[in-house]
Amino acid sequence: MGQNETHDDRRTQERAEIAARLARFKSTQDRFAREREEFARQAWRKAQRGEAAE
Repeated sequence: MGQNETHDDRRTQERAEIAARLARFKSTQDRFAREREEFARQAWRKAQRGEAAE
């Protein structure tokens, strides 16, 4: 049983690592989406005021 427990522990640890990576990836993607939205808002405001885009 010792080997099965080690194998199960490793699987559990790998799943936890994958879940953590996915959470970081989602967080990064959410941040990029917010930054794109903010950039678009600022560009739209500048366009409405007739300013040149950066």
